[in-house]
Amino acid sequence: MSDHNDAQRLGAEFVGTALLLATVVGSGIMGEALADGNTAIALLGNTIPTGAILAVLITLFGPVSGAHFNPAVTLVFRLKGEMETSESIGFIAVQILGGIVGVWAAHAMFGLDLFQVSEKVRTGPDQWFAELVATFGLVMVILGTLKSRPEFVPSAVGLYITAAYWFTASTSFANPAVTIARSFSNTFTGILPSNVPLFIIAQLIGAISALAYCNWQFGRSKT
Repeated sequence: MSDHNDAQRLGAEFVGTALLLATVVGSGIMGEALADGNTAIALLGNTIPTGAILAVLITLFGPVSGAHFNPAVTLVFRLKGEMETSESIGFIAVQILGGIVGVWAAHAMFGLDLFQVSEKVRTGPDQWFAELVATFGLVMVILGTLKSRPEFVPSAVGLYITAAYWFTASTSFANPAVTIARSFSNTFTGILPSNVPLFIIAQLIGAISALAYCNWQFGRSKT
């Protein structure tokens, strides 16, 4: 994947996912505090920092680990044969752990209880379908942009997530590690733990569907 060793790649995935979650949760806390009850303003305050930090983190860590920060993305690259099983398991483990640490960091920065369990309900067929669509789109953007303009991947992913926050009913989690981590925050961005499994199932279906689509859409024609 790169000239960096295993520890460096795992470190990049851990720190990158931690900073992503610190941004997602922290900007949600800040946005809600400043919005004075206006949910649209709070969501906007959550959206812009998330898209921005993704562009920064992917630019920074892309050359080290590929900057997945997302078990669904890691699964796709494993299925593409670009990662070994042991490496992909390591990536997913540190992504989940990093996400939780990032949530705790956000709580600490805003003087909240470190350990929380979300009470925010996010469930139903519309939310599940939204997560499928959000993750399909994310993986499609990554794979398609890698084919056409690899240097544009950081901007493309940041812009896509910025848009998907607003066009999906679920506000585009599109990431199992993010979903798990957000269940540990009873704040604006939280999700009830019992709602997590079906979100993740929808995300994985979306990711695998996007891989199949991209193999067809961007593969070389045999005719």
